[in-house]
Amino acid sequence: MVLTAVDIAASVRAGTLDPVTVVQEALDRIAAADGVVGAFRRVRAEEALKEAAEVAARPDLASLPLAGVPVAVKDVTEIAGEFASHGSVAGPSSPAATDGVIAARLRAAGAVLIGLTRVPELCIWPMTDTPDGIARNPWDPTYASGGSSGGSAAAVAAGLVPLAHGSDGMGSVRLPAAMCGLVGLKPGADLLSEGGWFGMSVHGPLATTVADAAVLLSVLADTPSLASVPSPSAVRIGMSTTVPVLHTPVPRELVAAVSQAAGLLASAGHAISPAAPRYPATMVAGMTARWLAGPAAQAENFDFGRLQGRTRAHVRAGKLVVRTGLIRERTRQRWLSRAEEYFASHDVLMTPTLSHWPVKAGRWHERRWLSNVVPSTRLAGFTGQWNLAGYPAITVPMGRSAVSGLPTSVQLVARPGGESLLLGLAAQLESANPWPRTARN
Repeated sequence: MVLTAVDIAASVRAGTLDPVTVVQEALDRIAAADGVVGAFRRVRAEEALKEAAEVAARPDLASLPLAGVPVAVKDVTEIAGEFASHGSVAGPSSPAATDGVIAARLRAAGAVLIGLTRVPELCIWPMTDTPDGIARNPWDPTYASGGSSGGSAAAVAAGLVPLAHGSDGMGSVRLPAAMCGLVGLKPGADLLSEGGWFGMSVHGPLATTVADAAVLLSVLADTPSLASVPSPSAVRIGMSTTVPVLHTPVPRELVAAVSQAAGLLASAGHAISPAAPRYPATMVAGMTARWLAGPAAQAENFDFGRLQGRTRAHVRAGKLVVRTGLIRERTRQRWLSRAEEYFASHDVLMTPTLSHWPVKAGRWHERRWLSNVVPSTRLAGFTGQWNLAGYPAITVPMGRSAVSGLPTSVQLVARPGGESLLLGLAAQLESANPWPRTARN
């Protein structure tokens, strides 16, 4: 099985593991499995081996938190010599002259950028497929791996790489993490916002362990203290399994995962009680407006005629949202006041991550817009509101369905600045209920 990122970096720093060997083994795994998994849009084989040799020769090797660790990056990332396609053939394809912030921070930490992972066009959907490939769930390749960080989740869950970068605008880290049995953290907007989707989109880590997620978060945020996972004192945790506003039914095993986690956290000394925020009805409209308008703004730099049919419909709707003034700050503020009210008496909210099971893998990009919207809405009932609020949230694996074998999970949400608390609670769940790290176990 692939080593954890923490173990790889420690061994490279100690001189007992060669980064070139680590990267070559990862490339071998990708070559053997990615034809089925479909995680990567571009594998940087030659470049990654060269970069691994450069890491081995660095004079600061002994201090690098990700020394020699092969990391997959989502195909929205500016990397010198590469272009970020955003899942589309309609956008600019000129290679970047320099690294963007994410790539630069990863390289500074000693990571090797092994490839760009597949995303749906403009990162709109919670299923990841493009004309040249489908990102599949390593636990059962007949199912989608989620989205929009579906390629990143598939790469980690298949054991191709120990870590991957993602971004999350409506659940795009947490949803694929939940579908693929990973730890996925959406930081607060104050920590790692990328400014997209009218402030809803942030960068975040996908990993097989809490410690790995913490070290990648610390690097992405350029905040070394985040790599230390605390052991939290007793906190007040409210739990809810009702989909906000819509109240759609949630599958039994996804609800049961929350009860299981509640029991484990209660045994760790935390106070658990049924409680949900008072979600305003306007909250759904507020986040949906941004989900429509964000990609429409991005598409200004794309050839509209070459976009997928579903994307053209989405962009048209987004432009209408902007013209009619539906991006309203007061809608977000109304929701923020309700969230602050809730977190005045609770430290954490726990919910299912998924409000429905994953969809089947397929060529969703060939289907009509509404055919994509309906299953997307069913899946993401618990996630997007926290992008609108800008609060941090983490997905933690809990087990596997007795029926389908797919992973189950919970979502933990904290007030702004609560990333370390979420990691600490996730570590307690990991210790009490260890999960299989990858589908290759």
